[in-house]
Amino acid sequence: MPNDEAANLKEKVRRLPQGPGVYLMKDRLGKIIYVGKAKNLRKRVSTYFQWSGRRFAHPKIRSLVSMIHDLEVMEVRSETEALLLEGKLIKHWKPRYNSDFTDDKRFLLVRVDTENPIPKFRLCRFRKTDQSKYFGPFAHAGPLRKTLAELRRRFGVLLSDGQPKEIEPGKYRLYDDVRAELYGHENVVTKDDYHQRVNQACEFLEGKAREWLEEMREEMKRAAEAQNFEKAAQLRDALLALKKTTAKTRRFLRDPVVAGDSRGILEELQSALELPTLPRRIECFDISHISGTFTVASMVHFFDGKPAKSQYRRYRIKSFVGNDDFRAMEEVVGRRYRRLHAEEKPFPDLIVIDGGKGQVYASLEAFAVLDLPPPPLVGLAKREETIILPDERESLTLPSHSGALRLLQRLRDEAHRFANTFSAELRQQKIRESILDDFPRLGEQKKQNLLKKFGGIRNLKKATAEDLQAVEGIGPKTAQALFDFLHPET
Repeated sequence: MPNDEAANLKEKVRRLPQGPGVYLMKDRLGKIIYVGKAKNLRKRVSTYFQWSGRRFAHPKIRSLVSMIHDLEVMEVRSETEALLLEGKLIKHWKPRYNSDFTDDKRFLLVRVDTENPIPKFRLCRFRKTDQSKYFGPFAHAGPLRKTLAELRRRFGVLLSDGQPKEIEPGKYRLYDDVRAELYGHENVVTKDDYHQRVNQACEFLEGKAREWLEEMREEMKRAAEAQNFEKAAQLRDALLALKKTTAKTRRFLRDPVVAGDSRGILEELQSALELPTLPRRIECFDISHISGTFTVASMVHFFDGKPAKSQYRRYRIKSFVGNDDFRAMEEVVGRRYRRLHAEEKPFPDLIVIDGGKGQVYASLEAFAVLDLPPPPLVGLAKREETIILPDERESLTLPSHSGALRLLQRLRDEAHRFANTFSAELRQQKIRESILDDFPRLGEQKKQNLLKKFGGIRNLKKATAEDLQAVEGIGPKTAQALFDFLHPET
């Protein structure tokens, strides 16, 4: 690598964030050749560029470092998220220097799809940003599958093969065949009755998780004693993920929002926040970015405690480039309620901001700029799940079992999922478009002309050489060369 490129890369490393995340190493063609996770991104990535003999004794690492021409990082909220995202990206990109996760030997999770009225227990390998709840990861697939069969036999819950049918409003038939008799449980149930089964099954699963946790600790010790450090490290990460995941999922189906008692939850929230009206309409905002790029925002809308997805909105940040959550929050809040005011539409009964005092005050500033009185507005700080109030009142901490807190958390998590999905879409679009950077005859203006004309790489690949030549600045030779470049198979 030339000295100037190496210097630029090291400077990029020095500017990396110091939180948890995943890093992607790229070669000179922009191809991802390695994916790794880190508790501290800057500290971890910098070790690749510290030329110590011990660090580079392994020829595979020397080869990897010699191939690195660029890197990208993706910040997450915890080491657990970093572990799961690392596996997902490795499975997607299959980098040549990664050996873990490429053969499907990931630890398994148990997914409970709580967005459905009759949830099922399923096995999966990756945690998605959805409304489902997860247990795990678990180290041993065989005992886990037997445990799920035990859950079905003992508690009458559905696994992935179940096909429940609503036979009348609020009543469901779990099976249409002989399995109803084999499993020995009431086959026609209400949603509340079935949720009681699921709660019992989850408590049983938690007990198994604690039992397997001890087994994994012993397996990790044995791997370390045998100097199988890669396996020991993988088990260590899984142990950490298991502790955090099971702690978060305890008693989740006892959430009254899931059970349907929305009115009581809203009244509890009104009382806790001293709101003037019942918060039937709530809007929540979140900001998402990847190392200061692809900064976007989301707004989700809940009505009577349930998502109203037709009212969801997502935003690209327009007023600046970079990483500034406060400015981004001020911009999107201002844009949302400037439009509602112009269209003479009512404001929500409550606004929830994903963040602390800085984000809350930035949101209030947006209303000040608009010269509009804000509706009730609070923040939800991530670390301690503290409710930030915008006035002289102290921050509020609700009990972990509080239905009001669970509703706010559900709003926050949904806004976070929606923002991350949008950010990922933009990132994938940018990756697809970056293929044009490898074609040597295109300047930035010509590249933009092509993308504007065809809308993206997918349509560009469908174009003939004659179609390409019709774009401003693209001559016959360049058009033919670009066509050949986009269709190497021909």
